[in-house]
Amino acid sequence: MSFLETAENTMTLGPIWEFLWWFFLLFVFVAYLFVLFSILGDLFRDRELNGFLKAIWIIFLIFVPFLTALVYLVARGAGMSKRSLRQATTYRAAQADYIQSVAGVGASPAEEIAKAKELLDAGSISEAEYQAIKAKVLA
Repeated sequence: MSFLETAENTMTLGPIWEFLWWFFLLFVFVAYLFVLFSILGDLFRDRELNGFLKAIWIIFLIFVPFLTALVYLVARGAGMSKRSLRQATTYRAAQADYIQSVAGVGASPAEEIAKAKELLDAGSISEAEYQAIKAKVLA
């Protein structure tokens, strides 16, 4: 075996290392996509930033993607987390309100009895059902 053949053999990584390198590059690319989409989401979520500056950020994200993403995360990272937290809190409150409205949780006993009385007056339930609902609410 000559010196040249030995040098060529040491330059190749082998199939396992090539697969691991490919897998690492794929991981970095997917992580970059997550960062990119979170930046774009934050840009459109931010009501304080005007449209012209949003367009500038997007143009830079297209032409100088990695550097722009890094600069954006450093320069606007704190505001990004605040906006994300505010949006999550708003969604959580809306979800809790919806669940309570559907489940009937949180209604006072007087409201429940009034609803049952309306159903009784409309003829939807009988007097016995009304009394059962009233007893259940008052218990």
